[in-house]
Amino acid sequence: MMKIKWVIILSILSIVLLTCLMVGPLMSNVEQPNYQVIKSEQDFDIREYIPMITAEVKVQGERDEAIGKGFRILADYIFGNNTIQQKITMTASAEHISNEKIAMTAPVQQQSQNGIWKISFVMPSKYQMHTLPKPNNVSVMINQVPKKRYVVTKFSGWNSNENIEQHEKLLMKYIKENHIKTFGLPTYAFYNPPWTLPFMRRNEVMFEIENISKN
Repeated sequence: MMKIKWVIILSILSIVLLTCLMVGPLMSNVEQPNYQVIKSEQDFDIREYIPMITAEVKVQGERDEAIGKGFRILADYIFGNNTIQQKITMTASAEHISNEKIAMTAPVQQQSQNGIWKISFVMPSKYQMHTLPKPNNVSVMINQVPKKRYVVTKFSGWNSNENIEQHEKLLMKYIKENHIKTFGLPTYAFYNPPWTLPFMRRNEVMFEIENISKN
């Protein structure tokens, strides 16, 4: 009986592991920001991102708590807590008001300044500023982001403070050694759902490059 019990336990664990291996990448296979890699060296990239639209919320507090709260506010917006306005006919001035679900994208981006965390989602590329549904929650801000260039390091594992700090230091070392001029605070980007196994995760630390015309 004991042998049968262990066989059942191992079978269940195998199914769970296989599910994580399959579902993690599947759920991460969503639209991502469009960029061109200008230079790639080991775990470091210099990328030029095309203009994009982001939905952003600012939350105060410790990182995990603030990020969780910010994520829920943004998820509420993209899952339908928004307003779209469409003319009923070509000539009518009356407008029909309803809500619309917005497709999830990756990554979720995070940035901290003076204890306030800025959490943002990149909006799907099919939208323009005038076609994107308007948030009903006033704390959600919609921004038009121009073309920018970043120096980026990518890494796997949990998005713990220790893992982020370790790779941020490596990126800063790379920046210094290559005389790259950056400005602003680092942005952290996470591409996978919470159940993705650590070795399959894609995390990034990014610094904006000062002047894209000179790099």
